[in-house]
Amino acid sequence: MKKFLDKDFLLENDTARRLYHEVAAPVPIIDYHCHLDPALIAEDHNFENLTQVWLAGDHYKWRAMRANGVVERFCTGDASDEEKFMKWAETVPDTLRNPLYHWTHLELQRYFNIHELLNPESAQRIYQRAGELLQSEGFSVRKMIRKMNVEVICTTDDPVDSLEYHQKIKEDGFETKVLPAWRPDKVMAVEDPDKYNQYIHQLEQASGTSISSLMDLLTALQNRHDFFHQMGCRISDHGLEGFLAEEFSYLDIEKIFLKIRKGRMLNKQEISLFKSAMLVELAVMDHEKGWTQQFHVGAIRNNNSGRLRKLGPDTGFDSIGDFKMASAMSRFFDRLDTQDQLAKTIVYNLNPVDNALIATMVNNFNDGKTPGKMQFGSGWWFLDQKYGMTEQMNTLSSLGLLSRFVGMLTDSRSFLSYPRHEYFRRILCNLVGTDVEHGEIPNEPKLIDKLVQNVCYYNAKEYFAL
Repeated sequence: MKKFLDKDFLLENDTARRLYHEVAAPVPIIDYHCHLDPALIAEDHNFENLTQVWLAGDHYKWRAMRANGVVERFCTGDASDEEKFMKWAETVPDTLRNPLYHWTHLELQRYFNIHELLNPESAQRIYQRAGELLQSEGFSVRKMIRKMNVEVICTTDDPVDSLEYHQKIKEDGFETKVLPAWRPDKVMAVEDPDKYNQYIHQLEQASGTSISSLMDLLTALQNRHDFFHQMGCRISDHGLEGFLAEEFSYLDIEKIFLKIRKGRMLNKQEISLFKSAMLVELAVMDHEKGWTQQFHVGAIRNNNSGRLRKLGPDTGFDSIGDFKMASAMSRFFDRLDTQDQLAKTIVYNLNPVDNALIATMVNNFNDGKTPGKMQFGSGWWFLDQKYGMTEQMNTLSSLGLLSRFVGMLTDSRSFLSYPRHEYFRRILCNLVGTDVEHGEIPNEPKLIDKLVQNVCYYNAKEYFAL
């Protein structure tokens, strides 16, 4: 019987063990999509305790706690940090077979060298010990990043963001590159005219441009896009239910924009037309700069309207959706490809039913010049666990080229999430090692070592030109 989370965790054979320990583990991490706060990196912040670094903003844990009967006060409410942690510790034993159980103990081990299981009996000891370490000089944010051998971090930033913290990090000479990534979702969020016009006012201030027409809007966005590029940004990101690709005229889009600027509600068709046009315009900007565009599709968000009113978005009430994907995705990519304006693209899928659909669709638009130009992205959100990642890589291997895959990302708000890269690498090495042991691929170290190192590191480094 193997010991829980020993050095060969998830590695089921000799080839897998060699691949992980000798090939995958030593290479640095490129975290090309996350939600870390650059201000905390700029300040080289020290967290006071595990709750602040671990539970604040972590809707994965909040969902588990709620499912375990923990009232909201201990998730997002006014309970003390220690009280919240104790409720999490009570929940952890009931997360067996959920990836949270693995992640929790990997993070305790890798950052704090704590090998004790977290439960109500050990909670106080672990909280105190980790808290002492977090307050020490060796556990500032930058030192934790160094500890995990992170070479590049790409945060998620709105077009109106000043990027002042990215500038400070660069000026400080911090050896890990911390780069912005362009997330223009709010410029497409036209469902609420009041909120939208408030955002347009922010965009006016950030760009120094008065926005009274569609052309003004595009000029302001181009201004900010240029600024982001100057600050090292090479990646955009969009959170969508599904792709939009309505046929539109710019005259119609101008009328729609003027309507919402007057504070009037748009109908469903107008919303779809406007978003279709904006997606195209933003994609063209990315192509002109040589950026990579990312699309996170398939989430149905804010399902619990009562909790949305009380707690706001991104608090753990989202789920997998069942949106139609193929036709609009095809039209969107085809329009850009026909115009020779299709940037490097990654599509992350949330509904596993659509895995094969997306893997085959993106491969329709490779250009024969850029290796791995169109990517079926790693297991995302509800799928960034053992079974989801394995299924994603199996689908990609069967229908595309695993060898060109740009690998894992954290997609996290926590500075303790970097063991997720280790988790992914162990799964990848076990997948490849098992094929070798079964005689399904040759036991040629030069061949399989190159595959593993490329997926873990070199593909991303080349693809994003980082």
